[in-house]
Formats: sequence, C-alpha cells, structure tokens
Amino acid sequence: MTLRVAAVVPNWNGARWLPGCLAALRAQERPFDAIVVVDNGSVDESADGLGADVRVVRLGENRGFAVAANRGIDAAVDCDAVALVNSDVVLAPDWLARTAGALGDGVAAVASKMVALDDPGLLDDTGDFLRRDGVCEQRGRGRRDDGRWDAPGEVFAACAGAALYRRAAVLGVGGFDERLFSYLEDVDLGLRLRLAGWRVRYEPAVARHAGGGSAHQLERPVGGWVARNTLLIVAKAFPARWAGPVLYRQAAWLVAAARGGALRAHLSGLASALALLPAMLRERQALRAGAVVPIEAVVDDRPWRGPRAGGHPRAGF
Repeated sequence: MTLRVAAVVPNWNGARWLPGCLAALRAQERPFDAIVVVDNGSVDESADGLGADVRVVRLGENRGFAVAANRGIDAAVDCDAVALVNSDVVLAPDWLARTAGALGDGVAAVASKMVALDDPGLLDDTGDFLRRDGVCEQRGRGRRDDGRWDAPGEVFAACAGAALYRRAAVLGVGGFDERLFSYLEDVDLGLRLRLAGWRVRYEPAVARHAGGGSAHQLERPVGGWVARNTLLIVAKAFPARWAGPVLYRQAAWLVAAARGGALRAHLSGLASALALLPAMLRERQALRAGAVVPIEAVVDDRPWRGPRAGGHPRAGF
C-alpha cells in the first residue's frame, strides 16, 4: 500500500515565511498528497490566496501550536502520515522521500536534521532526548554540522517543527496535549508514544529553520513557556523517586533566571502551571498503568548535573 502523506503547517502571522515554506512543500521529489495550513487567527493576511492545492483551516484566534497541529491532523483524514512543518521552515527536496522511507513498522515518528535557515552549517535539532530532571535536550543544537549527525538512528522524540508522524499512532495516544499551548508539546507527545510502545527514528533529511518565527508575539517569553510546560510534563508522567533531579533542575533554573534578568517571566510561567497541576497529577496513574514500556526504559538515566548537564537551550539557561 502506498503511504499517503499530508503536510500540516500551523501558521500565525507568518507572511514573511509561509511562501517559502509552501514553495518547498510543492517542490518535493516525492509529492505530498495534501497540504493543510491551519491558521491561528492571523491578522497579516498570510493565510489568504495560498492556491487551490492548499486547504486552509481557520481557527479564528491564536489557540496555540498544539491545537493547530491537532486540527491539521484531523483534517488529513484520508492520509496515513502527517508531516508537521513550521511556517518558518524550508524542506530540502528529498525530505519527504527520506522521512517516509524511515517510517517503518513500529515507528510512530521520524525526526529530521534541522539547521539554521541563514546558516545551514549550524545545527538546530537532530532529535530530542528527555532527562530525568525534566529537561529536554536537543541533539546538536548550536553546534557546527561536522558530520556527527549524518547517521540515521533512534531518538526519544522528534521536534515537531519538521517531523513526520504516523497519523494513527498520534491519534491513538490522544494527539498533542492542547493544555501545553506552545513549546514542549512535541516532547510530551513523544513520551506518550514511547510509553505506548512506539519507536521514533532520526533521518538526516535537511529542514532549514529560521527559528522563533512567531515566538515574539506570544504573551510570555519562550523561557516562561518552557518552565511552565516542563513542570506539567513532570507532574503528569514522572515517578516520585525522580523528585531529586527535578528539584535540582528547578532550583538551578530559578538561580539562572534571576542572574539573567528573566526571573519574572520564569515565575510567571511556573505560576500559570498551578491551575493545571491537579489534573496532571490525576492522570499519572492512568498513563503509567496503560504503558507498554516502563518509563525507566523510555527516559534514559542520562547525566542531569555537572559539566555535561545544562538547562533547556531554548530557555537560555
């Protein structure tokens, strides 16, 4: 059976980036079977006049990346797989052919080699790993591309800025958690997919990423969203015995935020998580009880302190 693949592009005031993104989608050596743009209430007319080959789903307001991704996946009802592509991403012509080829049996998602749009030699993300202190590490981020990330392999999760997902697998675990709004929603999805027994592959197909295409429009800085959503993911999934690493990292982030002049945004992010913590804690038992793979096997015992452990690179600490 031929794999049918839709491209889903969440968009929010992306007039600067969207034309280039769509041009790259149309130029794929292995064509997409559908292109869906999910517009989060843009006011810059970026979702207008995109062409007859693009289906536009209008949400009317900014409901966040997670909602936009889910609505796009819902819209791709006749497709087997969905490529989530940020509006500020330009895919290499062979991107879909390579990632679709890596979506084999038991694989729920394929991470790709994300590099800087204006400097393709600078890595942005080559697949994610989650640590037991709650921090998500982006492999290779900020480093020069020296060939170390050219080999396919397995990773914990894919960055949803440019990743291919098996539609049935995503729907089977409930899709993206819309309560997270933006940032780390792909980490949370990756965790649930892995607990359900799915694997995630890395295929070094290149996706050039401008980065922060709409982040400056959000109500709080990226660091605040990362602080908020890290706490929520930990509350929903982590065992109590990992409290030590989590508390260590939270304290370290507070100190770093204070030193970096970002304490108010950091505390605002943590405070915004409080209302959701009871619901997350209630879901722990069901999530763990339904797991096919134990969380200890999914979240490796990687270093979480010392020279090899830092904060989340997106947060800057």
